Amino acid sequence: ADGGGGALVWVGIFGFGVAPVLLTLLIAYLRHRYVRKVHRKHAEQLEAAQLADVTDVADSTDSEESVGETRAAAKTNAGAKKGETFELPKVPRLSRAVPALTVTALVVGGAVAFASSVHVTEYIRAANSDYTMDQYYKDPVVTDSSEKRNMVLIYLESGEETLTDTDLFEKNAFEPLENVTREEDGWSSVQDLHQYEGGGWTMAGITGTQCGVPLKGNGLLSGKSGFNAIGEVDNYFGGLTCTGDILKEEGYKNVFMGGAQGSFASKDIFLQSHGYDELYDLDYWREQGEPADQFRDDWGLSDKRLMANAKDKVDELHTESEQTGQPFNLSMLTVDTHEPVHLYDYCEPDTEEEVTSMFECSMTQVADFVNYMKSQGYMEDTSVMIMGDHVKHMGASNAFHEQLDDHPNRTIFNRFWVPGEDPRTTSMRSGVDQTNMMPTILDAAGIRLRDSEAGLGVSAFEPEVPEGSAQALPEDAYQDLMKSRSAEFYEQAWEGQDLEKSGN
Repeated sequence: ADGGGGALVWVGIFGFGVAPVLLTLLIAYLRHRYVRKVHRKHAEQLEAAQLADVTDVADSTDSEESVGETRAAAKTNAGAKKGETFELPKVPRLSRAVPALTVTALVVGGAVAFASSVHVTEYIRAANSDYTMDQYYKDPVVTDSSEKRNMVLIYLESGEETLTDTDLFEKNAFEPLENVTREEDGWSSVQDLHQYEGGGWTMAGITGTQCGVPLKGNGLLSGKSGFNAIGEVDNYFGGLTCTGDILKEEGYKNVFMGGAQGSFASKDIFLQSHGYDELYDLDYWREQGEPADQFRDDWGLSDKRLMANAKDKVDELHTESEQTGQPFNLSMLTVDTHEPVHLYDYCEPDTEEEVTSMFECSMTQVADFVNYMKSQGYMEDTSVMIMGDHVKHMGASNAFHEQLDDHPNRTIFNRFWVPGEDPRTTSMRSGVDQTNMMPTILDAAGIRLRDSEAGLGVSAFEPEVPEGSAQALPEDAYQDLMKSRSAEFYEQAWEGQDLEKSGN
């Protein structure tokens, strides 16, 4: 129920259909029993009256013949009474109105509950917004790629910067990764990188950072539960030019590695739709005979084994690049930090809340990969970008509600390494959201875009944003834009496909 789907369907069915019908049947049944009871009581009263009439006549009549005639007359009179039209006792108007009012209230309540579940008010407001994506969307146009570099992009599952705050948490779970990505060593970061309005799950983070727009459907399909259960599609955002497309056009070899199932949420379709040549996922790791104790049943291969395989892959890609001159893009997605907690044998918890230890162990694996790249000299010609896919989920069963539920500024962890002496990479624009990451990633790879724009975003390496950009809008106007339905834009983005949830 994180954004539409199962909950709203069942609320609608129960509120509009099942509950009113059941209540109406119950009221009808109770009224039927009441009527039968009244009729039965009336019949008993008539029989008692008949018997009393006959007895009274018998006691007051002298002759046997008179008694017989009187009894016959009494029976005839009683029969006539039985044949009279019987009316139910009058019921007060208020009592008669209660069933109808109850059913009406239930139907109205069901409608309100249903509207709340599907966020009808927000949907109507979004559909009637004064702002639309196509007013501000910028097609990415490459103006210079003469200094393009190899690139490694690592998405950290639920990689939230807020978890580094030792005033809120037992320890800084990101410290192992922070130690190998220090500013004094040449790394940069966006201060206050925000999750975009309406985002908050992996595919929303990947598409937002690689295509420069919020992930939305061209119909009612929306939210995490909707897109995580998306049915079969021919392509994923096929009407948009995304990061992988640009890299492919520039001659890059695009490779994606993740521990989870590639087909989940149609991640594989997205990657195939946007220039990725190779995908290594859960099915592949199983086929390769990865140790059974390095898999978690709910998600996939451990981050330790993912990073070990990534070392082999970056060796292969870098060697090929040196031999052929073809640049590469190695993208990865971790999984260990996805709740519920799963601690592998390489992770010894040393915190009261195991989630903190879980995050620290995952960051240790990523830090080890970064150190490996340094030791091999790969970072001399390879840009490295590390960022969370979204802030930490806060479902009912998730940890840290006390620390995060009312936190005013939850942000995403990020680090950028750009080889060379480019002064533009020494500082980055603060307070941007994920839609700015597409031009930022390309900028880090040495691919310059017209006005440093792509999608709704502007490269965070640019201190100023162009006039007329979505990023130049006042905050309230920008949020209206992000919430807008933009139906025509998304119809084109999905190339007219009818998006539906899978029946699985």
